[in-house]
Amino acid sequence: MSTEDKAKATAKNIEGKAQEAMGNVTGDPEDKAKGQAKQAEGEARHAAEDVKDKAKDALN
Repeated sequence: MSTEDKAKATAKNIEGKAQEAMGNVTGDPEDKAKGQAKQAEGEARHAAEDVKDKAKDALN
């Protein structure tokens, strides 16, 4: 996983956690749902990069 891609995935996850927390504090279910979606996107990016890394390692 490239450092840049890893940082972007982590940033998306953190952004989602913050948005979900804000939704919890304000009672806004839309913010909470959007935050959870961003976290899922960040996790999916990490998983995709892990697959790329494993494929690259298998070729070497």
